[in-house]
Parts: sequence; structure tokens; C-alpha cells
Amino acid sequence: MAKKLIQPGEVIDYTAGGSISAGAVVLIGKRIGVALNDMSNGDVGAVQMTGVWELTKVTADVVAQGALLYWDSSASKLTTTVGTNTLAGYAFAAAGSSDTTVKIKINA
Repeated sequence: MAKKLIQPGEVIDYTAGGSISAGAVVLIGKRIGVALNDMSNGDVGAVQMTGVWELTKVTADVVAQGALLYWDSSASKLTTTVGTNTLAGYAFAAAGSSDTTVKIKINA
């Protein structure tokens, strides 16, 4: 039985391994988060691990509402391609092939 609530878990502390801008996607293990503030190498900053965000996607991808989305670390964009990419969440809204962003419910 749990005896001590640490925190709700929507935001976690993250030690930056390089420069990170607020709003950037941060890959933490097999999950993504969104940096809530600018961080320099070695800084500890807040990373949001839940919520609906509008993030960049591979422009050519057509995304249906509810489709699973993956983080492509090499392109720094969301994609519908599984491959070696990290599951990021699901599309909160559809996005067409000309759209550069997609609304995503992260880590869901």
C-alpha cells in the first residue's frame, strides 16, 4: 500500500544534457515531455509529461484523429511511422499532408 504521495506526476525535473528551449520535445527513456523553460547543459528544469500539445510533424504524413504518433529523434518531429521511433501518444485532431504540426495527447 502506498504511504507517501510524492507528486501528481504531470511535471518532472529533468537534467539537461545540452541546451533546450522552452517548448522543445525532450525524450526521457521511452517517453516524451515538453520543456517548460529554457535550460542549459546541466540545468535542472521542468518537463511536462501530460497534456495536449501542438507539435511539429513530418509534413508528408496524413494523420487521422486518434492515430498513434511516434517521435522521430533524428528529424525532431512526430510521425505515423513506427520503425525505431518512440511512441509519443495519439493524435487529438486530424492533420493533413500540408500541415506542419499536429495536436497530440502525449504519453497516452
